[in-house]
Amino acid sequence: MSAVRTVIRGGLVVTAADEMHADVLIEDGRVVALAASGSDTAASWTDARTLDASQKYVIPGGVDGHTHMEMPFGGTFAADTFETGTRAAAWGGTTTIVDFAIQSVGHTLREGLDAWHAKADGQCAVDYGFHMIVSDVHDETLKEMDLLVGEGVTSFKQFMAYPGVFYSDDGQILRAMQRAADNGGLIMMHAENGIAIDVLVQQALARGETDPRYHGEVRKALLEAEATHRAIKLAQVAGAPLYVVHVSAQEALAELARARDEGLPVFGETCPQYLFLSTDNLAEPDFEGAKYVCSTPLRPKDHQAALWRGLRTNDLQVVSTDHCPFCFTGQKELGRGDFSKIPNGMPGVENRMDLLHQAVVDGHITRRRWIEIACATPARMFGMYPKKGTIAPGADADIVIYDPAAEQTVSAATHHMNVDYSAYEGKRLTGRVETVLSRGEPVITEREFTGRAGHGTYTPRGTCQYLD
Repeated sequence: MSAVRTVIRGGLVVTAADEMHADVLIEDGRVVALAASGSDTAASWTDARTLDASQKYVIPGGVDGHTHMEMPFGGTFAADTFETGTRAAAWGGTTTIVDFAIQSVGHTLREGLDAWHAKADGQCAVDYGFHMIVSDVHDETLKEMDLLVGEGVTSFKQFMAYPGVFYSDDGQILRAMQRAADNGGLIMMHAENGIAIDVLVQQALARGETDPRYHGEVRKALLEAEATHRAIKLAQVAGAPLYVVHVSAQEALAELARARDEGLPVFGETCPQYLFLSTDNLAEPDFEGAKYVCSTPLRPKDHQAALWRGLRTNDLQVVSTDHCPFCFTGQKELGRGDFSKIPNGMPGVENRMDLLHQAVVDGHITRRRWIEIACATPARMFGMYPKKGTIAPGADADIVIYDPAAEQTVSAATHHMNVDYSAYEGKRLTGRVETVLSRGEPVITEREFTGRAGHGTYTPRGTCQYLD
């Protein structure tokens, strides 16, 4: 806890609801007050450490609701630890992550959650919470879901993909959704028809189609749309809310839009990779396309306009990263000669806030919408608002001083994620994080890391704040 009073002076405070030239007073790790810059009230805030935000934005720290630190996948592990991953998050202006604890088949939810607590405890530079991946639905699992909701793990992810690993069939999904309808939990769905995809994978490999680009071709947009439709209908039968992760295809987005038009409690997330990258990247020669293998896969460029439109119309509410980095050398290379063996995942936790600011510069979204989809809505969706996701009296002082005019070129040579490539190598961006406070403590100070492992604390969450 910071005993120091801090005042951030002269910036444009941007939240999801408002923009105002205001000074921000922080005490004991929380926002105490805002007052118009130059006002008598602001002038009375003396005896404080002062941070100058003139010509800068003062924004809430980002909330990334979808990361995978140290995640086991395909015989290897995601390259970022909780220490390196949360440090990179801070560099990118993200001050809270929600990671996924994993229940392995044959084990309890509790064992999975305990294992993830052990990985993260004392390691994180910024605050963190957990979702629970449910891989083995039976009576005991369902009882455990109730207990976890009571402990602040209020969202449960299921997979319609990855048979033999995380896959749940429709009956298991329905049972978990029914339980969530009773206990207030939120079901998060990886919506792809994994059974059909596996057939297409085997057929492609049999034809000698082994390059990374075939990863995108077999994981068809129609099979994302079909699974999204099925998940929505199962949730409707169960009377449960549904959050569809990493929506990449316009056909899947259309299913979400239709459900929302019917008034169903259905929500959708997309990720920067689907907004800025495409199958052109998967087709890069000399196995370079492996860098862009993730699931759901990158889509042809014409899907991007639909996703941006979905963010403007609120058919998509959240942009998270699905940060799950694997090094090109030694990890992605496991799939040379067989695209199905390329570890699925991309780095991005450090890039999200900057890429979305570029979207403001490019006219895709407004400044306030940037903060809404990156900070406020994920905080509300996962039961952390207004502690997280806004700048208001009583909120945690998770605050970013952001320079909207600074220019940068994204590169693996300068990023802080523990991975040997950047998905956005050479991309020029306008806007950059300058200083980051986590609960009032400076984690990044004028482009220097001043945080520490263990500052970040576990954050139990309430239930989804968009439900009655």
